[in-house]
Amino acid sequence: MSGWSPASVLRWLFDPEHGASGRLLPRWIFLRALGLVYYSAFFSLLPQIRGLIGPHGILPAGEYLQALAERFGHAGYWYAPTLLWFSSSAHMLTGICWAGMIASVLLVLNVWPRGMLAICLVCFLSFVSAAQEFSAYQSDGMLLEAGFISLFFAPAGFRPGWGEESRPSRASLFLLVWECFRIYFESGVAKIIGGDPQWRNFTALDEYYQNGPLPTWIGWYMQHLPHWFHAATAMGTLVLELGLAWMMFLPRRVRTLCFLIITPWQIGIILSANYTFLNYLVLALGILLLYDQSILPRLPRFMKRSYLTTKEAKPLNVPAPEDKWRMRLRAQVSTLKIAVTAVMLTWIFYATLAQMVWMVKPWPRWTTPVSALEPFRIANRYGLFAVMTRGRYEIEFQGSDDGQIWLVYPFRFKPQDPSKTPGIYAPYQPRFDWNLWFASLSTWRQEPIVVRTEESLLRGDTDVLLLFAGNPFPHSPPRQVRTVVWQYWFTTPEEKRAQRTWWRRKQLGLYAPTLERQSDGRIAVLEWPPPTEPRE
Repeated sequence: MSGWSPASVLRWLFDPEHGASGRLLPRWIFLRALGLVYYSAFFSLLPQIRGLIGPHGILPAGEYLQALAERFGHAGYWYAPTLLWFSSSAHMLTGICWAGMIASVLLVLNVWPRGMLAICLVCFLSFVSAAQEFSAYQSDGMLLEAGFISLFFAPAGFRPGWGEESRPSRASLFLLVWECFRIYFESGVAKIIGGDPQWRNFTALDEYYQNGPLPTWIGWYMQHLPHWFHAATAMGTLVLELGLAWMMFLPRRVRTLCFLIITPWQIGIILSANYTFLNYLVLALGILLLYDQSILPRLPRFMKRSYLTTKEAKPLNVPAPEDKWRMRLRAQVSTLKIAVTAVMLTWIFYATLAQMVWMVKPWPRWTTPVSALEPFRIANRYGLFAVMTRGRYEIEFQGSDDGQIWLVYPFRFKPQDPSKTPGIYAPYQPRFDWNLWFASLSTWRQEPIVVRTEESLLRGDTDVLLLFAGNPFPHSPPRQVRTVVWQYWFTTPEEKRAQRTWWRRKQLGLYAPTLERQSDGRIAVLEWPPPTEPRE
């Protein structure tokens, strides 16, 4: 940069007019992919949100927000930034899903990208802030962080095309790559400092494919590969996360090589396990490692022609003369935009860098900028699979009218029927099924969603029943509901051929109290489960 000055540095980092060249195609593809990820998030929420946090759901958002207001007063709006403060009715919940879906489709169609990103961000944050246990996932934070940074990364205008006139600012591009790097690197650090001996012994993936939240049929086959394969992939995971991830900050050819390594790795994870939209988002972030020159030859002919026309010499348009006050106002607005952008992106970088450093060495000072952003989930710390689960446990809900014959509530996605083929559902996110996997590793006293679901089944709440694949009591709710816990294992190839089953299982007993609906409508405890320790 000639004529270096603080103002010129700010413009070079944060002003789209001085943005990075040769990155229009990666940005265009990334924003289309981000729109699809947002769509998958809202599409999967639409049939679930009322059963999860609706007025008659498992964890009603209205009750949660009211408790926040009673405890914190007006500060509750900051701790839970959500549109549901205005209304948490079923229509409002459905409305934010539809608004998010429509905005995400328009983002894919390249209609007012910044406006559509803002709508997606507000709608998804509104759910995440009020969903309590149903939004305690790292993937939700990843999407909110990427969506917020993309507000500064996306081109301006209603129909910006390839965005030639509004190039991606260098700071926003760096922060998106920085997020991708942190997802890998911080997950590797978490594995090392987590103390799980399975990672040190390279046995972490020996039973990984059967013990994850929602296995796939491909995972069944991978589970039966020899130990050396699982040890090699465990070692490869650590090498990728702790070492190869640094390639994202090296010169162009090394970045391209990094993309060629992490992309098939993520595809393999997608095929072998259902981690909702998480891996799809990481795939999308990886696209930002590429440059126009590496993508252009692989575009369809019509897209290549459209892109090349933006590079052709165009007649110089002589701007119409403006009044001095308009020119001064335009300059002041531009300066204000750069200042706001600089403050927000620098704030996010500090918060994320501090959290990464604190993983290794906690530091009690300068924490306010970090904690101030926590409710918005736009500056996060990641750490995937720090501790591997050592068994697969499944909670099953059963109902009865006489206490003798118990009928099973079938799940939509969770393993239950040993003969049912494990499916590939990602990027669809079945939050109820997913949360029950976490609950199975804990105790019922620590997981209120289980008992609340039992109460909803005794009342016959329609919204909660829609979270299941069917209702074994279509005419009236059962008089009693209980939950039992099973341990599951993948069958061996011999068992699968002989019995045509994917799973074998063993019932371990009651998980939570058995509840009964009495004649006056009250709910009473019929049987208590034996005391148990949390499972691993």
